[in-house]
Amino acid sequence: MKPIPVAAIFDVGKTNKKLFLFDEDYKIVYEKSARFNETVDEDGFACENIDSLRLSVYDSLQEIQRNEEFDLKAVNFSSYGASFVYLDQQGKLLTPLYNYLKPYPEQLKKQFYAAYGGEEAMAYQTASPVLGNLNSGMQLYRLKYEQPGIFKQLHTALHLPQYLSYLITGRLYTDMTSIGCHTGLWDFEKNDYHHWVYQEGIADKLAPIYAADAVVPASFQGRSYPSGIGLHDSSAAIIPYLVNFIESFILLSTGTWAICMNPFNQLPLTAEDLQHDCLNYIQYKGSPVKASRLFAGNEYEQQTKRIAAHFNQDVIRYRSIRYNAELVDLLNKRNGAENSNEFSPVSAFEKRNLNNFTDDIEAYHQLMIDLIEQQKISVNYVLKEGSVKRIFVDGGFSKNAVYMQLLAAAFPQMEVFAASMAQATAVGTALAIHNAWNTRPLPNDLIELKYYATHHSTIL
Repeated sequence: MKPIPVAAIFDVGKTNKKLFLFDEDYKIVYEKSARFNETVDEDGFACENIDSLRLSVYDSLQEIQRNEEFDLKAVNFSSYGASFVYLDQQGKLLTPLYNYLKPYPEQLKKQFYAAYGGEEAMAYQTASPVLGNLNSGMQLYRLKYEQPGIFKQLHTALHLPQYLSYLITGRLYTDMTSIGCHTGLWDFEKNDYHHWVYQEGIADKLAPIYAADAVVPASFQGRSYPSGIGLHDSSAAIIPYLVNFIESFILLSTGTWAICMNPFNQLPLTAEDLQHDCLNYIQYKGSPVKASRLFAGNEYEQQTKRIAAHFNQDVIRYRSIRYNAELVDLLNKRNGAENSNEFSPVSAFEKRNLNNFTDDIEAYHQLMIDLIEQQKISVNYVLKEGSVKRIFVDGGFSKNAVYMQLLAAAFPQMEVFAASMAQATAVGTALAIHNAWNTRPLPNDLIELKYYATHHSTIL
């Protein structure tokens, strides 16, 4: 039997590390998932086990090459952002892979912003809300001042996706999707590194910028094939939509965070945007993607637990609640005036007394109304008036009929779709290097859509 031509995609999340093999129709023909025990850095703070990750990449490639079912044509990588790997001149690791959740030293933070014009100016210039170690550039600043000996030995700092690519290509590159994800490194107006990066000697520690959809030669155990240089996962996830849809759209990617991305809005962020958790990504072709974030998935999880406990129900029940338009109308008339229409990190539901609801279904619908009230505000921060007619929702909330129906009611002038596709990040990572491995034209049927019509009586 003739082996199947495949691309191998390593999709490295904070918790799960996955390997997918895609055939030329972008169907998953093989997948493997792994979790590694965390290690700790020199301060005892939990962090990624970079040695386990490196060995897993090599072991997986060896396994694929031995498998006669597949003909490996190309490899690419995507991973979470805000994570730097520090290499010396010989390419050896200098430090652990520090956790971006590690608290940032307050004194060092004050020193940085005092030197470079203050938090508001820096956030505006770099399109990056002030997020401590989540601004990966701040990790390099920290390394320079807290570990000057290590900084002196540092030859190249690579974001994690580019380090994974380096493991099999031996080539040191920086890509724009990693630079452009709230790093604090990039001046979006100048389209260059911010002057602080040059001032602190950090630009010299960064690898040359290379196109995110480019490929370079790779070899492993006698086999050669092209490899991508790696992508930031949020930027990779939007690629299937950019490939499949010509008309402008907003992608609302939902999970723990609800991240709303508008790749058709290149307007600079305002001070108000930055105060309300907006940022810019850079998509794989190099242009900015205006984005806003809402901690909606986390709030949903916490509040459904509260509802279930109060009404003595199993929380699993809320996975399949049907939308009740009459109940929504009733709740809007009763509680609608309590919604402030102002952005808040959490919705009004957090302060609602559950004793005021007759049952858990009523409380659940109120939770969703309150979440959508904040979601509407968050979406409007990235919505360019009149230019976008469609909202695609993927992730967990795309399967929630109450959420989707209320979202459609909140945006009656737009077409709202639940989008379904398996492993959007991994598919996008493969699509980025399509021409290097796939003999077939780009597919136009990657995404299944379900349209949600507006119930005009429940417009929010």
